[in-house]
Amino acid sequence: MLNIFLITLAVLALLSIIFEEVTHINKAKTTLFFGCIAWITLFVAARDPSHQHLVAEELDHNLLEIATLWLFLMSTMTFVAYLNAKGMIQILVQKLFPQKVSVRMLMIQVALFSLVLSAICDNVTATLVSLGLLTTFQLESQMKRRMSVLIIFAVNSGGVALITGDVTTLMIFLGGHVHISQLLILFIPAAVSVMLLAVLFSLKAEGHVSTTPIKRQYSKLDVFIALIFLSTIIMTMVLNIFFGIPPVLTFLSGLSVMFLMGTLQRSNKEELQILEYIRQVEFDTLLFFLGILLLVGMLKEIGTLHLLTEVYAKFDPNISNFVTGIGSAILDNVPLTAALLKAEPILSTPEWLGLTYSVGVGGSLLVIGSAAGIIAMSKVKELTFVTYLKYVPALALCYTCGYGLTLLLAYEFYG
Repeated sequence: MLNIFLITLAVLALLSIIFEEVTHINKAKTTLFFGCIAWITLFVAARDPSHQHLVAEELDHNLLEIATLWLFLMSTMTFVAYLNAKGMIQILVQKLFPQKVSVRMLMIQVALFSLVLSAICDNVTATLVSLGLLTTFQLESQMKRRMSVLIIFAVNSGGVALITGDVTTLMIFLGGHVHISQLLILFIPAAVSVMLLAVLFSLKAEGHVSTTPIKRQYSKLDVFIALIFLSTIIMTMVLNIFFGIPPVLTFLSGLSVMFLMGTLQRSNKEELQILEYIRQVEFDTLLFFLGILLLVGMLKEIGTLHLLTEVYAKFDPNISNFVTGIGSAILDNVPLTAALLKAEPILSTPEWLGLTYSVGVGGSLLVIGSAAGIIAMSKVKELTFVTYLKYVPALALCYTCGYGLTLLLAYEFYG
């Protein structure tokens, strides 16, 4: 009875996201409410103090994961907020993209830009920068929505080929199931599937779009902070690979350097102190993450995620991996991958590569299935859960093609 009630809360939270347009209630508020009520219920239903202690330990563990994600997001979003306010992102885009370009060509360029960027840095940063790119072009609502969907798919696809690009890829790598050289092969199916989606989206796209030249005055400090951001991304990769330093620690260090430089170089005419750019961070996005992760943690606590691993083992691994990718569009792919790794399935290298691709890209099938989707939904008003659904057939086709090509290449080289 308890489990049914808790699962009902999770379903209600999902429905509140789906029907946000109807209820006009912010999804961050509803998911946070249901997430907190779920954990309060677990404490109330605890039979004795020892059981309450176990629930408290699980909550502490869940909050630690959430805090790590929050701090990491806050760090990246503060950098992006500053660079965006100073026009640095627009200036970068103007140097990379022509002032006037056909919509079809822009679609291809945006797809490649997001794909490569997400392989180098984390999905959150890649999404924020790519969405910032869209704001520099004068796009109609439908095209802006289509571009946003393409960015979500490209960002999730690019992250699977490198351990710095996606958390689930890193988890499978640290488990000793794949090597970096083997992961690099995933970039081929990732790129092919993204280009396929870009072509599909550009079939009915006509005309040209232009960006208004921006004559922004920027100081040496702005350039220096942009270099700090780039250096932080590179050092995050290097320090994590060679010393196992958590990415959040490196990014907080980079943020502290940004604050110190702002304090030392800031003139009296500056309107805002560097530290105050934290206020421009979209805290609705952070609260939404908090609510979602509380609910997923609750599902893990009551054993719902463990049931998924039992179902996984009953079918052919290649089929299970494909379906698991689809499941990651509903449940967060991190605990889903963690649950599968704890189950210790016996898989071959091609099957592990298939799982890496599916859990990384499958979340793109629903807008709430990945960090990229959640951020895009909070940033682009034209993009909602319902409007995203019309693109699911095209996304499913590209996901299937990418997964099939992954297995083809993996069995050819490592089978």
